[in-house]
Amino acid sequence: MFGVVFPDHTFPLDATAFAQVAPTSWLLDFSTLSLPSAPRSAVVFLLPPAAAALPPGKAVAVYYQAAANRPFAFLGALGAARPSATFRLPEAGDEPEPPAGPAKLGVAVEDAAALPPAPEEQRAERVALRVGENLFNFMQSFCAADGGKLIVPTDIMDRWFRKFQERAKKDPSYLKSFDF
Repeated sequence: MFGVVFPDHTFPLDATAFAQVAPTSWLLDFSTLSLPSAPRSAVVFLLPPAAAALPPGKAVAVYYQAAANRPFAFLGALGAARPSATFRLPEAGDEPEPPAGPAKLGVAVEDAAALPPAPEEQRAERVALRVGENLFNFMQSFCAADGGKLIVPTDIMDRWFRKFQERAKKDPSYLKSFDF
């Protein structure tokens, strides 16, 4: 059906390593594995027969729980069009309550339309929004108003992009500030 590989630990696991917790849901408890350290990423894949047998409108959702006292986080989904993916595994975080219990990876067959966007897609949208906001603010400082329309110099995009590149070269963490 499916499998998982932890790139930083180099051994594949098939579906038999997962405990079936519902007719269409499986769970991998990391405490059952002999890992020298917590994995930072996981490659989850569907075997070709499973990808072909997935009913229309269904997807295999992948979830991760960094600790037993943390909620499951949706990582993304697999299907016939995307039979494998690499997922970054979030850390337990710096919440006031320390992490307790082992991490878990969950896999479930669910309605594709009901799944939220993957965190990486959400991140890309947030970054695009912040970059657009930065451009708009830059343009506003050079524009004039004409009956509700903004008039900007024709080279404004080139000037903004040069400034953006210069700032990114001077401060490597500048681009990280666009993610929130």
